Amino acid sequence: MEATAQTLIQAWRRVGPIVIVSLFYFGVLVYPVIRMLGLAFPLWQPGTMALMLIMVGPLAGRLGYEFAPSPATRWLSAVVLTWLGVCFIAFTLVITWEVANLLFELPGQASGLALLGLTGLAGIASIGNAQRIAVTTVDIDAPLLTRSTNIAQISDVHVGSRSGRFLARVVARTNTLSPDYVFITGDLVDFRNISERELASLADLEAPTYFIIGNHERYVDLEDICQRLRNLGVKVLRDSSVELGDIQLVGIDDAESRSQVGKVLQSIAAAPDKFRILLYHRPHGASDAAAWGAHLMLCGHTHAGQIVPFNFLVRRIFPYIKGLYHIDDLNLYVSPGTGTWGPIVRLGSRSEISMIRLSHD
Repeated sequence: MEATAQTLIQAWRRVGPIVIVSLFYFGVLVYPVIRMLGLAFPLWQPGTMALMLIMVGPLAGRLGYEFAPSPATRWLSAVVLTWLGVCFIAFTLVITWEVANLLFELPGQASGLALLGLTGLAGIASIGNAQRIAVTTVDIDAPLLTRSTNIAQISDVHVGSRSGRFLARVVARTNTLSPDYVFITGDLVDFRNISERELASLADLEAPTYFIIGNHERYVDLEDICQRLRNLGVKVLRDSSVELGDIQLVGIDDAESRSQVGKVLQSIAAAPDKFRILLYHRPHGASDAAAWGAHLMLCGHTHAGQIVPFNFLVRRIFPYIKGLYHIDDLNLYVSPGTGTWGPIVRLGSRSEISMIRLSHD
């Protein structure tokens, strides 16, 4: 019996991820489309080509860039990923309708047309919302400073999913804020082989700029990314610290381990009489940062869930999902992200540049 259980566990470890990914793929990308069209157009009989387009088209479009990188396949990948976001919205609407239909017998064709219309409106609104860049101002007392200091936090731009033109917009908007420093808290890049030319607008940032890596830089060409940023005048902090006048700035590499912050801080001495700022991509390790003596911790990664109701799941994984939190003597600020990951879609969240105003009064 025990041997049989072990065999089943080993088999699940091999096939389980495939099953889960397949269920997600067909559940989100295929089912809502076929269900809505079937309701709205009862006589619709999809042919082989239509089914192939619905079922395999998104996967083929996304993998095209991986096997044949080019501007065309990258554009197609962005379209496909955005389609995924719209389908997720459709999935939420269709599941809600299915539950309501169990309780109340709803008219099929009218429901299908309504679901298509709602998906279209929500999709257009969420795509438009993803193009907006808001500025959120956060005021924090910093009595250790001899003068007030303004910091612009940029996080999760995701160049690759997003374009160099979008990054240039972020840079231009940041410069209008006249910050003393710019801190980039990871996931600036999420595709392989993003050229220095596409990142070139970073050289236009008028304030000293510091960067830490996020998980997506680790997934692609990390060392090349760091060198491209250095070439553009961006200072890269990797498990190290630097003193900026009255500020000690610490940057820690992203890692899957929840103990990463505490582990790295053991090798970094807290500078006395300095206002200590910690940059770490994901909002983990705040208690360790507070125990070390950090006064401010800036993170990103969560995107505030990006698309409702996905934010409810994200909040289960990252209780510090967005905004300002107080942990002991530490102020933790979690950016909802300046760009978007995957789908160029935001519903129930917004992209922001965070303006952190440190006051010495």
